[in-house]
Amino acid sequence: MASLQNIWGKVISLVPQLIGALLVLIIGLIVASLLGKLTRKLVNYTHVDKLFLKFKVTEKFESMGLKFNVAAIVAWIVHWFFIIVTLIAVVDILKLEQVTLFLQDVALYIPNVVVAVIILVIGLVIGQFVFQVVEKSSKASHLTASASDALAAIAKWAIVIFALMASLSQLGIATRLIEILFTGFIAMLAVAFGLAFGLGGKEKASRLLEDWGKKQL
Repeated sequence: MASLQNIWGKVISLVPQLIGALLVLIIGLIVASLLGKLTRKLVNYTHVDKLFLKFKVTEKFESMGLKFNVAAIVAWIVHWFFIIVTLIAVVDILKLEQVTLFLQDVALYIPNVVVAVIILVIGLVIGQFVFQVVEKSSKASHLTASASDALAAIAKWAIVIFALMASLSQLGIATRLIEILFTGFIAMLAVAFGLAFGLGGKEKASRLLEDWGKKQL
């Protein structure tokens, strides 16, 4: 009887905590849902999706079988951020310290995910914009269609790869490897530009040096 009374006393003492945690959970889920919907409406009000449609970023994602919607992504991030905050409050009420620390780490990592997504999206937009500019400029310079497409694709993917590396670095994924790859990528571009300039302009450079030598004499 003493053991049963002791267990019953502990259960009774936990009831207020359980009720409080349940109320916080219900209210938190409702607030997270409302804030997610509000965020989606606010982002839709800015018409930011039209920008991605204009630069055909949405079309690229859809061609890969992915549905891309900025408002939905931002609303999803906000929704789950507040769900995690709610769970932190719940486990804190229940005094589950290890779970609280884990959820706090998750909540603190979410801003990195948001920044990484923003960097990648901006990189895709700029890459598509540069693709269109280089393509039109190349065609205006009377280059062949294949050469124009190749130059535009190189310019676009250089920016996209740069944005992808920056996103992975922001997420802390293989940071050292990303730094090495980024350095190699920049070196590759520098060497490619140097070779292209040297091979393409060697005759002009030779004439300039020859003219300069004659003037000195």
